[in-house]
Amino acid sequence: MTDFADLGLSPETLKAVADTGYTVATPIQAQAIPIALAGQDVLGIAQTGTGKTAAFTLPMLSMLEKGRARARMPRTLILEPTRELAAQVETAFRDYSRFTDLNIGVVYGGVGFGPQREMIKKGADVLVATPGRLNDFLSNREIDLSGLQHLILDEMDRMLDMGFMPQVRKIVEHCPKARQTMLFSATMPPEIEYMTSWVMSKPEIIQIGIQHSPADTVTHALYPVAREQKFDVLLALLTKTDFLSVLIFCRTKDGADRIAHQLKEAKHSVAVLHSNRTQRERMDALEGFKSGKYEIMVATDIASRGIDIAGVSHVINYDVPMHPEDYVHRIGRTGRAQHIGDAFTIMTGEDVQDVNKIEHFIGQKIDRLKVEGFDYLYTAMLDTTPHHPIRRVGKRRRR
Repeated sequence: MTDFADLGLSPETLKAVADTGYTVATPIQAQAIPIALAGQDVLGIAQTGTGKTAAFTLPMLSMLEKGRARARMPRTLILEPTRELAAQVETAFRDYSRFTDLNIGVVYGGVGFGPQREMIKKGADVLVATPGRLNDFLSNREIDLSGLQHLILDEMDRMLDMGFMPQVRKIVEHCPKARQTMLFSATMPPEIEYMTSWVMSKPEIIQIGIQHSPADTVTHALYPVAREQKFDVLLALLTKTDFLSVLIFCRTKDGADRIAHQLKEAKHSVAVLHSNRTQRERMDALEGFKSGKYEIMVATDIASRGIDIAGVSHVINYDVPMHPEDYVHRIGRTGRAQHIGDAFTIMTGEDVQDVNKIEHFIGQKIDRLKVEGFDYLYTAMLDTTPHHPIRRVGKRRRR
């Protein structure tokens, strides 16, 4: 247990941390912050929900505040794979810089260039960006990175999955060679190992937890059911579970829309998040879910990595993910910051092979359970599935 006060952060940053109610750093924060403050490059590998954002936000702000050099060109650049993550990280920087005079800016696609262009002209000490939009501004010579002191590459495995590596390389070529670089990722594929050889200089490697395993604060279970009863068992799980907020994952955008519509008909307050929604709709969904306006959010895998939504008590996989890595990222949306959480996966006979791959990937067998009192249609998967009460982690929100 390490107090933030013992990590060497600036007084202004510590005051902002105290205002958020945090006093004790997570392992990734306790290890990364002193190394970052010493000016070394950091390669941080840690599961979702371990506090990676504050692990780079807090030392960056402390160093910028102590430097006090103000310029129109950014001194710290943070690259994020999605606009949701970029907006979220910008908010974190604003929250933690509230007692400083530092300027924070963000650029991402899906919205007009005008306001972002005005922000760039005024200048920002810290710039959070997605690769595509940042490259647009760099191509037009509207952003100058020659004064950059710190480069942070966040959620790098996600950027790799989304095909952003060529764009990231272009951005790095615009950055000074003499800089501090921090790279954070939930997993460490070979491509990222290779990348560190040309992006970083003798990085200090921090690895928290086992990369393939879900967080130990999450209890997870499978609920086998006949395909035609999938939605019925979802409703039964929601009825019998005392939840604070529930994130439901579907494989497809059409599936997410359909399930959200059916849940609304069942009188649940529901938000929807997927790539076909407008930027305004996506931000409204996230803000409404965070504030408690919506008790349930139905999403595709756009929400499975990096989006930090505090207080998600339950994750339900309505569809089993096709890739084992996505299972770990999905259920990592609960049980965050050392809080406990539950993850339920609804499974049909068609999902057996994908479930086997998930269990092999995480190195453990997942319990098969039945919803007590549910009128099941027969499926062979139920023959060895015991009845089991649903664990409760908190009080249901009032609707």
